[in-house]
Amino acid sequence: MGFTYSEGMVKSSLLSRHKLRIYDKSPERVVSISKLEHFDVYDDIEKCLPDADVVFLAVKPYHVDELFEEIKPLVNNDQIFVSIMAGITIEKIQEGLNITKVVRAMPNLPAQVGKGVTSYTEAKAVSRVELLMIRNLLDTTGESIRVENENFIDASTGISGSGPAYVFYFMQSMLEAALKMGFSSNDSKVLVSKTFEGAVELFNQSDLSPETWMNRVASRGGTTRAALDSMDDNNVKELIKEAAYAAFDRAVELGKQ
Repeated sequence: MGFTYSEGMVKSSLLSRHKLRIYDKSPERVVSISKLEHFDVYDDIEKCLPDADVVFLAVKPYHVDELFEEIKPLVNNDQIFVSIMAGITIEKIQEGLNITKVVRAMPNLPAQVGKGVTSYTEAKAVSRVELLMIRNLLDTTGESIRVENENFIDASTGISGSGPAYVFYFMQSMLEAALKMGFSSNDSKVLVSKTFEGAVELFNQSDLSPETWMNRVASRGGTTRAALDSMDDNNVKELIKEAAYAAFDRAVELGKQ
């Protein structure tokens, strides 16, 4: 996700053709990213971090203590830190790095194609002007939503952050059903992907709720109603809600570890 943000930012006009700095501990990644335009890639963080204005923290949550130990001597209180680490609180980042300006964000995978959605919230030390700059950076990968507090960041983990996986899970199930019915792999992919694409477009271009659209498709005693009744009988809606809350709860747990 860190590299996805990087690609979005360098393709925008915000950096005014300046190169974006990337630090990576993987020698293989350093070599591969170095071949791309618009990036200055470092394997030595001391040459990269100290004079940066905005720093994106994009590591797995279980690496956070190691990260703090490595970069704490190199940071300063004028820098703005944008964290996309699930579950890691603003307070933990402030204390771990001895800094004050932190923005916590939760992106999702469609940012890779400019269709992402990122929820974010900020520490009190971040000014309105600084927050606007950060929002403009986040918007280079899709849309961003400012939320009131960190509870909504954890909640959005269960909806938008993990949400694409739920969609892919449903798509995979439909693909397997299509294959079992005898469709080819290519035809199955077209049938499923275009169905999702079209349904989302219908939803976005109207003020109708998903439930209203379901009722428009499903007629009494028809094929769609049979499918929806099967989902209701198997409690699918409640299971999806439980899955979203499972991701939410896990995000909260990560913040307490």
